[in-house]
Amino acid sequence: MPSYYVEDLYAQHGAALGLELIAGKEGLGRKIFVPEAHRPGLPLAGYMKSHAEKRIMVFGKVEIEFLRDTQPQTRVERLNILLKTPVPAVFVTRRYRPPKELHYLCEKHQVPLFRASMSTMNFISKLTQLLTEEFSPSMTCHGSLVEVFGVGVLIQGDSSVGKSEAALGLVERGHRLISDDVVKVKKREGMELEGFGAGLTQHHMEIRGIGIINIANLYGAVCVRTSKSIDLVVKLEVWNDNHFYDRVGLEEHFCNLMGVNVPYHVLPVKPGRDVVLLLETIALNHRLKRMGYNSAREFRNKLLEMTTGPETKKRGMRIGTGSESTSKK
Repeated sequence: MPSYYVEDLYAQHGAALGLELIAGKEGLGRKIFVPEAHRPGLPLAGYMKSHAEKRIMVFGKVEIEFLRDTQPQTRVERLNILLKTPVPAVFVTRRYRPPKELHYLCEKHQVPLFRASMSTMNFISKLTQLLTEEFSPSMTCHGSLVEVFGVGVLIQGDSSVGKSEAALGLVERGHRLISDDVVKVKKREGMELEGFGAGLTQHHMEIRGIGIINIANLYGAVCVRTSKSIDLVVKLEVWNDNHFYDRVGLEEHFCNLMGVNVPYHVLPVKPGRDVVLLLETIALNHRLKRMGYNSAREFRNKLLEMTTGPETKKRGMRIGTGSESTSKK
């Protein structure tokens, strides 16, 4: 992922976190290495073994009171050791006034020192959530992302195959558009992919012969969403008579997106095929599979019962007849 710096965090989330920069302005260009923050408990007491050097440091009520009860010389020595490490930034919660030694050393070592209005645990939780969001692996792909019956369907295919028209047809039937043409994908914890649109083109579509349309304005806010998990991928392609298309559906196919296997379908398109209806059917069938019901396997099992059942009965009757005749003899 691209590098992420303290100045990015301050500019993007400073207001949400209630941050106030009070020292170390020259260090805003420091890099944030990991999406984690910690409270320097043991290091303040002088125990530096296994100290997490590259994490953001958060000083709460306990840390501030501990520093106030420490001798000034000891306080300077321990803070100096901490701030010499590549710590990205220091945050003081509950709007506590930091000790003057901390203020001085942050200026000296050019470490940004912030004061936050939140309680310590709430601040760490919110900060970790925001950093995890920023550090999530991401990619951009071409296609249309639509929520169909609660299923996130990424429609892909060659240019002019009808992706946007299919997405528009789904919206007209009451489903929701997330993004058209360009879909940004982020990989969440738990191996889940979430897709969303770019800021400028979000909730807009380009239809050849019509131009740019705003789905939210035309169909209402209920027909759009900001983001949605990508549950399956459907590739539209022009019907090819020489290509074999699956007619049973026993074998499941997957495509790899950012290391995650996503169910994958190839949907051939030709005049007379209702692509919108077929996309709805794929989404409903996917929901049934997630609930443990597979139509193709049920059909196969019934077919096997029909083809093997009578033969088994005939074999049993022959064996029974043979045994009876032997006993009579």
